[in-house]
Amino acid sequence: MADDAEADAGPSRESPAIAVTLPIAHATTVIRSLGPGLVTGAADDDPSGIATYSQIGAQFGYAFAWTMLFSFPLMAAFQEVCARIGAVTGVGIAHNLRRHYSVWVLRFVVILLLVANVINLGADLGAMGAAAQLLIGGSGLLYTVLFGIVCILLETLLSYARYAQVLKWLTLSLFAYVAVVFAAHVPWGKALHGTLIPTLVFNGPNAMALVAILGTTISPYLFFWQSSQEVEEGRRRHVRPLGLTARSAGTELRRIRTDTMIGMGFSNLIALFIIWATAATLHASGVTNIQTSSQAAEALRPIAGPFTFFVFAAGIIGTGMLAVPVLAGSAAYAVAELFQWPGTLDSRPRQARAFYATIAVATLGGVALNFTSLDPIKALYWSAVVNGVLAAPLMAIIMLIASNPKIMGRLTLPTYMRIVGWLATAVMVAATIGFFVL
Repeated sequence: MADDAEADAGPSRESPAIAVTLPIAHATTVIRSLGPGLVTGAADDDPSGIATYSQIGAQFGYAFAWTMLFSFPLMAAFQEVCARIGAVTGVGIAHNLRRHYSVWVLRFVVILLLVANVINLGADLGAMGAAAQLLIGGSGLLYTVLFGIVCILLETLLSYARYAQVLKWLTLSLFAYVAVVFAAHVPWGKALHGTLIPTLVFNGPNAMALVAILGTTISPYLFFWQSSQEVEEGRRRHVRPLGLTARSAGTELRRIRTDTMIGMGFSNLIALFIIWATAATLHASGVTNIQTSSQAAEALRPIAGPFTFFVFAAGIIGTGMLAVPVLAGSAAYAVAELFQWPGTLDSRPRQARAFYATIAVATLGGVALNFTSLDPIKALYWSAVVNGVLAAPLMAIIMLIASNPKIMGRLTLPTYMRIVGWLATAVMVAATIGFFVL
């Protein structure tokens, strides 16, 4: 009888524990599945992106906060398309371009990608150096060089598995901008109105702001990075290309979707927080002309106090440490696939000298730009021009690859992804035209 009583009592005592354990176990599984999508999304909020969002918040207040909700499904869907190409074919976008299209198309794409990435690297490393100078004094140029060297060493000397973990942990630096918002006393009624109710003013400055936001959130280097990282992830986990195992690909495709949705959602949420923070502080105080992320941090000091300034500036360094390797790595993947060089981030330096040399040269090229008379604002402008020229046609080619059964087998894009993917492409075409016309 006692045994029966214990048996009856057992489930009732254990069920609350089970009820708590199951969601925790599910959450742990989701967190472990995060990787390429999370890192790609976080890398989109690089110091150059922070400068763009800070300028938007300072100049227009909360008027463009709604664009973060508008761009999220387009960004998430297109990054998932890129991830699927890598996972299904077992090779990156550049390799697929070489295999199925003219090599001249690939050369054009890689040259533009390299130019844009080196300029972005220069701007990001310069912003990191300037932020360090604001925080601890000293020479901003010296810090820029040191940051470049550290990023090269991390990307070259760490194994892919460990390096991927480093990048995942670096995404936590973006929470600095969540802290800034809660320290900035945001008027939530205005902030939510600007976020949920789209407003459009048809003039030059507003149109340019919209183009800048779209160009910042949907960037070609992210396409190459996430696609190549899905290839790396499959090799690390000993998962064959999904095109060879189409019947059992559902689990991996769901993982990719979850990873990408969370990563892009995280990216746009942080961008929204930056707009809110600068709108509540800089715009509200009449500071409307911000050109760089370090200027935004410095302008916050007398308005929002030393804590907000410190957190904002420290976040620039953290996001830069995340974004610089992604920019250099995406260039290296594209160049290696163009010339058919061996090499991935999982390769040892001796096995992939040319691949790692490309990472080093691209990063040091970015460092070198900070020692020239080139205006960093004009450099970012031309980087945006190059990205604009590259993004729309590249997106069209990527959609053709992902919809081609000769390339993707039975795992071509479902109808809804084709619709959203082509919609994202059309939006970028319109944004590119607007960039040159306005």
